[in-house]
Amino acid sequence: MIILRDYIIQNWALILISLAFLVSLHTTAFLDKKFANRMCLLIFEILALSIVVFIEFEQEDLGIVWEGRPYLMFIRYSTGALLEAQVLYSLVKKFLRIILSPAIITTGICFMNIFTGIINTVLEDGTIQYGPLKLFPYIVPGIYGCFIVYFLYKRTNKQINGLFPVAFFALALGSMVILPFIFGHAYSQIFCKTISIALFAYYLFSIQNLTKTDALTGALNRQACYAELETDPEGITALVSVDMNGLKDINDSHGHAAGDEALTSIALCLTQAAKAHQSVYRIGGDEFLVICRQAAGNDVLQLVERIRKNVAGTKYSCSIGYSCAGEGGKSVSEMMKESDEMMYAEKTRHYKEIGVDRRRN
Repeated sequence: MIILRDYIIQNWALILISLAFLVSLHTTAFLDKKFANRMCLLIFEILALSIVVFIEFEQEDLGIVWEGRPYLMFIRYSTGALLEAQVLYSLVKKFLRIILSPAIITTGICFMNIFTGIINTVLEDGTIQYGPLKLFPYIVPGIYGCFIVYFLYKRTNKQINGLFPVAFFALALGSMVILPFIFGHAYSQIFCKTISIALFAYYLFSIQNLTKTDALTGALNRQACYAELETDPEGITALVSVDMNGLKDINDSHGHAAGDEALTSIALCLTQAAKAHQSVYRIGGDEFLVICRQAAGNDVLQLVERIRKNVAGTKYSCSIGYSCAGEGGKSVSEMMKESDEMMYAEKTRHYKEIGVDRRRN
C-alpha cells in the first residue's frame, strides 16, 4: 500500500491529465473513432510505462540492486520509439511496416542489451556502466520526433497561429531526448508526464485542424476562411477564386457520390498547387478561395497556372479568377470582388463555348 501511495503521489498530475484526456476523447462527437481508439491506447501505454519507471527508480532510491532492473530498462528504452511510431502512423496513415521498422529494431536491440550490455549494464553496486550504443535509445525517438513535427508542419497553413501548436509539440518531444542528459536521474520524475503532455498537445492540434477543415474535401472550411481574412488583412497580397464547372450536372446525372468525388479531386488539385503562405478554403458548395500572403503578381500567375495544369489532368474543369493588392494596396473586399468578377466572366465563356444556356438550367 505504501508503494501504491508513493506512486499516486509522484504521478498524480499524470493520472489527472490521462483522465481528462480520456474524457475528452469520449465526449468529442466529431472525432474519428479510429483516431480516438489509438489515442486511448497510447494513454494506457503511457500509464503502464509510468508504473515501470516508478518501480525501477523507486528500487534505486531505496538502494536495492534488483536483477530485474535490466528488464524494466528494456521497457523504458523501447517504449519511446514505439509510442512515437504510433503517432507518426496516425499522421501518415500508410507505410505501416516502414514506420514501425525502426521501433521494432530499437526494441530488439534494447532486449539484446539485457544479455550483452551494448547500451548499459547494471553493476553489482547498482551503478550503471554504459556501452557503445548508450545513445541509441534516444537517437531513434529523436528521428521519429523530427518526422512527426515535419508532417504536423505540412498540415498547417504556414501562418504563425497554426505553427504555435507544432512548436510546442517539438519542444515537448525535444525535451524527451535532451533533458535526460541534463537532469539525469531526476528526469525520471517528469518523463511520463512529458510524454503525456506532448500527446495531449498533439490531440489539441488534431482537434484544431478538424474544426478548421472541410470534412469532404480536406481543404480549410468557411469559418477558417473568415478567421484568416480578419487576421492581418493588410498582409493578404492576393486572392484566387475557383468555381467548379458542371457540378449540378454531375449530381443530376451520376448522383451526389460522384459530385463529392469531383469536389474532392478539385480540392486536391488546389492544395497540391498551393505553396507556402497560400491557403486553400472551400467557401461554398463548389466554390474555393486561395488566400495568398507574401505573394507577388508573378507568384499568383504561377499558382493559377499550376491549378489549371492539375485540373487539366482530371476529367473535370473549373473557372478561375484572381486579384492582387498591387502597389495601390487594394482592400480584401476589393480583391474579392475583382477575383469573383474575373472568375464569373470565365465561367460565362466556358458555358458559351460548350453551348449551355445556364439561365435555362
